[in-house]
Amino acid sequence: MQHVLHFAVLSLTGAWLGGVLPGRAAAPVEITLFPTNSPPLAFAAGEIQRAVLAQPQTQLKRITLKVTGQGAAQSFQLQRAGPEAVEVTGADPAGAMYGGLEIAEAIRLGLVAQLRPGEHRPYIEQRGIKFNVPLDVRTPSYSDNSDAAQLNLPEMWSMDFWRTMLDEMARHRYNVLTLWNLHPFPSIVKVPEYPEVALNDVLRARREHFDEKFSHLGVDMFRPAMLKEAEVVKRMSMEEKIAFWRGVMQHAQDRGIAVYWFTWNTFLFGAEGKHGLSREKLDDNLIRYFRASVRETVRTYPLLAGLGITAGEHMSNDMGGRDKESWLWETYGEGIRDALKDEPQRSFRLIHRLHMTRPEAIFKRWQDYPGPFELSYKYAVAHMYSITNPPFIGEVLNSLGNGRRTWLTVRNDDIYSFRWGDPEFARHFILAMPPADKLAGFYMGPDGYIWGRDFLSRLPEGAPRPTVIEKQWYSFMLWGRLAYDPTLPDDFFRRVLAARFGGMDADKLDTAWRAASRIFPQITRLVWGSIDVRWFPEACLSHPSYRGFYTVREFMERDPMPGSGVVGIKAWRKAVLAGQPPQGITPLQIADALAADARTVHQLLPELRARQGFNLEARATLNDLEMFALLGDYYAAKIRAACALALFDRTQEEARREEAVRQLQSAVVYWHAYAQNYARQYTNRVLYNRVGWVDRLALLEKVREEVKMAQEWKPGTVPSDEPAQRANARAD
Repeated sequence: MQHVLHFAVLSLTGAWLGGVLPGRAAAPVEITLFPTNSPPLAFAAGEIQRAVLAQPQTQLKRITLKVTGQGAAQSFQLQRAGPEAVEVTGADPAGAMYGGLEIAEAIRLGLVAQLRPGEHRPYIEQRGIKFNVPLDVRTPSYSDNSDAAQLNLPEMWSMDFWRTMLDEMARHRYNVLTLWNLHPFPSIVKVPEYPEVALNDVLRARREHFDEKFSHLGVDMFRPAMLKEAEVVKRMSMEEKIAFWRGVMQHAQDRGIAVYWFTWNTFLFGAEGKHGLSREKLDDNLIRYFRASVRETVRTYPLLAGLGITAGEHMSNDMGGRDKESWLWETYGEGIRDALKDEPQRSFRLIHRLHMTRPEAIFKRWQDYPGPFELSYKYAVAHMYSITNPPFIGEVLNSLGNGRRTWLTVRNDDIYSFRWGDPEFARHFILAMPPADKLAGFYMGPDGYIWGRDFLSRLPEGAPRPTVIEKQWYSFMLWGRLAYDPTLPDDFFRRVLAARFGGMDADKLDTAWRAASRIFPQITRLVWGSIDVRWFPEACLSHPSYRGFYTVREFMERDPMPGSGVVGIKAWRKAVLAGQPPQGITPLQIADALAADARTVHQLLPELRARQGFNLEARATLNDLEMFALLGDYYAAKIRAACALALFDRTQEEARREEAVRQLQSAVVYWHAYAQNYARQYTNRVLYNRVGWVDRLALLEKVREEVKMAQEWKPGTVPSDEPAQRANARAD
């Protein structure tokens, strides 16, 4: 049975609608769906309708979307049936939907004639988002100690938010959503044996309970004092909460997206003290509770694709007489097996993170898991915006035999505020991922921020706040689309920019955006801080318990990123003073590259701004590019100062010190401009759970102090040229 949709663009009046002129008409467009009751196909058909409204003169008049059940998962075939007709045959609903979305895009961009016939299939099988979910003050995420989490907590219980998030994910070809929470069970499931654990309503603590003094292990993310005068965000029974998350998972399935819950262990937030449960007692009751909670989660959510687990921050090697893997098997493994006894045909994936454990320990204990079983590895530790081929996974790949595969946790704790967009970097990063026989997929996202609704931007009064995926649409598009098809040409992305920002020269915008986006990866390669606590390039900052603001001395002493080919300042100094060529990319070459990219942006911005018109998004985007560039100027000056001061530290040549002072004075000018621009577009003082308070205007004083530091520098302050002791990156 098939369903045919007929529609036409007729006599639109009033304001512009998607670029369609009033009174402009088009011939009817016929869309045929098979089967008729497929939500993914209906979604794609809706996108095609919107595209035709924007481009009513499209030559396409007949479009067919059909699911055949033949071919690779998520794949589709495109066939032209004459100049006015095109047929999509998808291997499954997701594949047919992706084909329909490609047609909609071709109509919007004027690329119908360039539609590529033949088979299209995903390059990376699973392409996902890592999302830390602040469910309730009583069941916090790993990111709750932040403004982003607290402001977004109500959004986590808004179906409007999740519809927007999931629709945008589908448009960008993501097919996995991973939801991360320290202990979600009390907020998402009822456990018959432990009825007091289930939590009604949604509570949020008062703002004054949060600061930068929380543990980085999550152990105090909930404090009993938080319940005093806690705000009731939403009145909900547990039955209503279950219905809500079932609705989220249904909408996800309707967009071809699989949903997973990820936990850390063994947090008991929301359950501590009930039914004799205590984290201090690693007894059989605790095991029964976790096993029952896992069982009921699997049973309660038939659309849940799987669980992710961590032998993590709140576990010890001795778990009440059991090792960590035995404890996890007896809770999660047995809990899943209990649930699947009633539906043995159900495929339920278990993803075991390699955080704080080893592959051999995992494989030894989990060999009897009754379903898909895969690992997960922090691919670039916390910094996906560093190099395109992080080396750390090499230690794991050799252990992946016998069909075993791993997911990549691709952590973005580099960029929270700005709009990033470099197709070349994203393409090379994706192409450098492990081969398909060892790669299950990836999910990307931050720990120090929440990809919920954007509460950073300063918006006109009454303006609706976009979601982060809407605000940073180009970045999400690049990673999602290139992970599905890395052969998409650069010209395609320039077409996208031209359609989005009509009036601006797309080639020049693309050039400026790429140059701006290269700045953070270059500085992070030189000033490497493996985990998010140790490096936040937006503010030259680490958590105050680590280093705080990175001074020019810290730049001298830090080692570069392993595998980056960059020579640190100490090693560079040693080579220069020995009259030998440094073996790799030097700090001064990094500084020159940063300055060149910043100069490209500064040179192109006046023309781009002259043609931005009244497009508020275009204005905000260009402001972001300027802030990237100002940071590039700042870091270039600071690196040059660090090199000059490092040589003065050994040679006592006063000209070296004077050069360092001049560069640091320039750095003050650049930072001042950056901080002022930031405060105009974004909330200036913000709490992030991994680096604490960030106030760019206040940091200006730290930047000024560096001038005095150089003026008063004592030779011999940094005597050693040897690399610093580096903690094992995997364990981080």
